Amino acid sequence: MNRSLLDRRTFCGIAAAAVRPLEASSGKIRAAVLGTGHAHALGKIRALRSLPQYELAGICRPDPDEPNEGEVFQGVRWLSLDQVLEDASIELVLVESRVQRNLHYAQLCISAGKFVHLDKAPGEDLAALRTLLAAAAKRSRVVQMGYQWRYHPAMRAAIEAARKGWLGRVYAFRASIDKPTPPAERRQLAYFRGGMMFELGCHLIDRAVDLLGKPRKVTGILRHDSPVGDGLADNTLAILEYDQAIAEIYVAAFQPHGSSYRSIEILGTNGKAIVQPFSPLHLTVDLKDAAGVYRAGVQIIEPVESPGPVFGPDLLEMAAIIRQAARPSYSPDHDLAAQETLLRACGVL
Repeated sequence: MNRSLLDRRTFCGIAAAAVRPLEASSGKIRAAVLGTGHAHALGKIRALRSLPQYELAGICRPDPDEPNEGEVFQGVRWLSLDQVLEDASIELVLVESRVQRNLHYAQLCISAGKFVHLDKAPGEDLAALRTLLAAAAKRSRVVQMGYQWRYHPAMRAAIEAARKGWLGRVYAFRASIDKPTPPAERRQLAYFRGGMMFELGCHLIDRAVDLLGKPRKVTGILRHDSPVGDGLADNTLAILEYDQAIAEIYVAAFQPHGSSYRSIEILGTNGKAIVQPFSPLHLTVDLKDAAGVYRAGVQIIEPVESPGPVFGPDLLEMAAIIRQAARPSYSPDHDLAAQETLLRACGVL
């Protein structure tokens, strides 16, 4: 076995090969955050406050059951919903309320002429999402989904290797997340029929659809295997079937050290690419025959932390979209295909 280390410069080149420059031109973008109840909300606020492309105009908390205390809120301006919608200087709104409310708030923002970052998953109403995206296109606005792993360097490199044929003919995609979920979070997630598949499987289904497209058949297995009587679908599996490939997505709520074992694996007739764990960044490629930038045998990317805030790449791309009219990396058609696949896996469709 030829076990070698791919140098970081080469890896960064692979990960960025198909990505447009994300640097935005001068002129700060005034952005507001609408809602604080999403699990990503605090991270998005921190990212906005740290990126020079943005000015945080303020935070709107229209629902009293959402957080408003903590260091991240120090010194912020609190806005009403009307102030967010009516202030023409606010160009971007990050919709970060509870998932069941976010489609409604996103529609209000699009109707007010704003660009929107809509956190995942974009609700359970596929028709409403389709209407939202159509309204955004009619107004020449963009709705960016809050799937931060779209910009994960190791995942991008693995998918790029598959697309370029370096892995051979791709016949399988496997992905898994299993994390301990505390009681309060379990109760919130039990609101959704898909439970853990809806909450975290959405990320993995989005990556599978990015590589393989919309599946011809989706099978979801949603089990409640905890002794806790909250009804949460906490042991879940989705099978996505394609003409010549299968994608397997497993998500559960139990593994005490689950963050270390999160994985995405792409298998082809010339070898495989594995991302595990997701952070710190770690990519393994194992090929029968050399292809592209990869040698035959096992090659490992050393674990390295990505620079900048966790949600920085998403927001940098949005800055380029707003200031430079850059084309989004992901189309509304992709977003709808990923969401339809998710809802089928969750038994909603």
